[in-house]
Amino acid sequence: SFFNRFANMARYSPVLPLIGGGQNKFQPVYVGDVAEAVARSVDGEVKGGQVYELGGPQVLTFKECMEELLTVIERRRLLVPVPFWVANIQASILQLLPNPLLTKDQVLQLREHNVVSDEAAKAARTLAGLGIQPQAIATILPSYLWRFRAAGQFQQRRPIADR
Repeated sequence: SFFNRFANMARYSPVLPLIGGGQNKFQPVYVGDVAEAVARSVDGEVKGGQVYELGGPQVLTFKECMEELLTVIERRRLLVPVPFWVANIQASILQLLPNPLLTKDQVLQLREHNVVSDEAAKAARTLAGLGIQPQAIATILPSYLWRFRAAGQFQQRRPIADR
């Protein structure tokens, strides 16, 4: 829902917020990879009693995630840094609405990096440790974000030089 939420916002808004300046780190993971890890766990292929940290193959900043999203949906938007304190005020108001664009809990989460820890990687408590090759977001995002392009799935991809 992360990419869907911001892609939808990009349909209507000329700007996208970079909460906290956009420097917090993410390791986006494909839901199909998570489902495969769950299936292996249910099948008994995963050692119990441990916490696994599942992340994709790339660590990206929030800003890089927004840039990738805009490339996929072929839209140009201004990326505006929003300090955490401003985002908190916005979230306080927005969370009073049904289906808020931003909540205080989300702002709180954005204060922390959301990546697989070094400890989990060393202990093989990751997708790779489960024998799963994680998919890159550049491969996955076009498969479902096409609907946020101006002409949807039928929009012809423009050469990168024209974007």
